[in-house]
Amino acid sequence: MSRASSHALKHPPVTAPSEPAGANPFPELAVAIERERRRGRGAQSNDSGRFEAEARVVFDDGWQSLEDLPPFKTTVGLDTSRKVITRNDSPDIGFDRSINPYRGCEHGCVYCFARPTHAYLGLSPGLDFETQLLAKPDAPELLEKELAASGYEPRMIAIGTNTDPYQPIERKYKIMRGILEVLERAGHPVGIVTKSALVTRDIDILQRMAKRNLVKVALSVTTLDAKLARTMEPRASTPPKRLEAIRQLAEAGIPATVMVAPVIPALNDSEIERILDAAAHAGAKEASYVLLRLPLEVRDLFREWLMANYPDRYRHVFTLIRDMRGGRDYDSQWGTRMKGTGPMAWMIGRRFEIACEKLGLNKRRLKLTTDHFVKPKRNGQQLSLF
Repeated sequence: MSRASSHALKHPPVTAPSEPAGANPFPELAVAIERERRRGRGAQSNDSGRFEAEARVVFDDGWQSLEDLPPFKTTVGLDTSRKVITRNDSPDIGFDRSINPYRGCEHGCVYCFARPTHAYLGLSPGLDFETQLLAKPDAPELLEKELAASGYEPRMIAIGTNTDPYQPIERKYKIMRGILEVLERAGHPVGIVTKSALVTRDIDILQRMAKRNLVKVALSVTTLDAKLARTMEPRASTPPKRLEAIRQLAEAGIPATVMVAPVIPALNDSEIERILDAAAHAGAKEASYVLLRLPLEVRDLFREWLMANYPDRYRHVFTLIRDMRGGRDYDSQWGTRMKGTGPMAWMIGRRFEIACEKLGLNKRRLKLTTDHFVKPKRNGQQLSLF
């Protein structure tokens, strides 16, 4: 490096027994990046991914200050995957296929459970995840080809379950809009999850699809506290803008859901009722919640963030998390990973249910239809005479 040095250490062959798989083998070297360099970002550090043979740590070698290094800028590369629909057989989620127009997410939500996926690219789940992004500009064409395949059977496609399809770079690339155009032509159902008010840009398409019961949109509202939102999810839409997006969607006849996700004990769990109330008054008809998940590198990233921003709550937050995860920081068990276990998890669930009942949420669960599906015509395919 021209302004500072990068020191490489070999990872040890075995992770310490007390640490979960994927934990940083050199926690003492997890140096937080200077505030000015990561301004507007969520993660505090940029440790090497868990698959790397070496752990690289930036340090000041005395020639020039680390403070002179340039800030992290968003870069976008191309994802050259040949397929766009991802399949899963997870028994505790309501879909078996999804699409992610982007890899990485500029929203920078520090708690994002998708961060560890960046390690598969040889990148850090930390600051790399929110600054080094990959886009799939040919996703609409690939989707049309997959929908046209002879053996394809339609079922709802979920979009936004990993990284946000309406993150800031969507304004330029418009990949999500292209995907919606393909799905509308094919009469294919889609469920969308986002933290961005940019979803209202596509109300014209979503409204037409909603009239045929082909779409529903969920807005994730984590907090109504502007300061907490700015720190925890720095480049996502502000809470008022998300509520306004719910209102616009509802007024356009597009089924809107609010997700209180993630619920973080001793940090935002006190807001459950207020978030549901605000969303219900904005027009949401359904609601859901997900307990904070800390798989792999997310645990250390969240811990660093908590120590930097809410050091007085650190021990309390992690004590409650472990109470709901069988004594661990995270439990990936099917059926309980989303809600947790134990008295605290039970109380959160009951509070949520009681608030939904009072507000008239979840009176009816919308099920999208596949009745309108028509396979796209493949190139060179002869049209039917009848």
